[in-house]
Amino acid sequence: MSEGHMSELTHLDDDGRARMVDVGGKPVTRRVAIAEGRLDTTAEVVALVRSDGLKKADVLPTARIAGISAAKRTSELIPLAHIVPLDAVSIDFGFEESAVTIRATATTTGRTGVEMEALTAVAVAGLTLHDMVKAVDPAAQLGGIRLVEKRGGKRGVWRADDAASPETPATDAAGTRRAIVLVASTRAAAGTADDTTGPVIVGWLGSRGFDAAAPRVVADADIADALRSAVDEQPAVILTTGGTGVSPTDRTPEATHAVLDRELPGVAEAIRTAGRSATPTAALSRALAGVAGRTVVVNLPGSRGGVADGLAVLDELLPHLVDQVAGGDHAGRPIAGAVGDEPVGESERMEHGGAPHA
Repeated sequence: MSEGHMSELTHLDDDGRARMVDVGGKPVTRRVAIAEGRLDTTAEVVALVRSDGLKKADVLPTARIAGISAAKRTSELIPLAHIVPLDAVSIDFGFEESAVTIRATATTTGRTGVEMEALTAVAVAGLTLHDMVKAVDPAAQLGGIRLVEKRGGKRGVWRADDAASPETPATDAAGTRRAIVLVASTRAAAGTADDTTGPVIVGWLGSRGFDAAAPRVVADADIADALRSAVDEQPAVILTTGGTGVSPTDRTPEATHAVLDRELPGVAEAIRTAGRSATPTAALSRALAGVAGRTVVVNLPGSRGGVADGLAVLDELLPHLVDQVAGGDHAGRPIAGAVGDEPVGESERMEHGGAPHA
């Protein structure tokens, strides 16, 4: 191995000897890794797995538990892997005509990533599947194990499919910054109520140089999937509205926490503080703000009044924050009005359900 190659491998010291990387100086961030693999077999086996008709029953639950257990013991199996405090591990299976697909997601809040944990989970889940089906198809082949995506740390978001250009720019060729607006409202998604906040946010973003399409209105139960899909598009900004209160159906904060690499508690608290000047119930908001890769994500309340208060806060912060996340600096600008229309009354602070500003 050449000296140049050794300098590129962090698990080798200057003399080419294996070492454990010192991660003590790295920041603590939320890190996510997704890996996948597949067991190629026969259509008969796939049908038996799906119907739980194999002699060794509970095939998928057994493989899932095996994969999760393996992820938790990765440092015992991979000599130079760190002991990582896992926040969560999930394993999902899919089916093709003659294959079972495996996808593992591992998350942690720490100084190093969980790629090896995700890959190990896929490998052991796949081996367990092979063990369960080998009586019917001893020629089944486990393969295609690879890292699909990782988030967190200094690289932000990395995806295997974008390996040639690791990060998709948050601006288009003309330099326009892209933004996505998500509305979490079960009634608006069902067509039984109007979306009164999404268009306001889109208009506000457009007046400040962001390219924001029509709001994406989803039921509260679907906000997690919608938010993950939006983050995958890597815009400069994602603003959500609704679902931040204490109702059992309010799920926006949980969905947001799952995608954030770093939280910005000061931003969320500033929005709550602005709301409390109008109504004490703004304190009930569980809204979050933070960064996912190079995307700024902010939860706004579900009422017009709450949105107006939140946008007034963001008017001072968002340009600077977006530039900082993109790696630059912003000198600031004069503060303008948040929404630009008439004052909002208390009755308009009760839209999309829940408490005011929630």
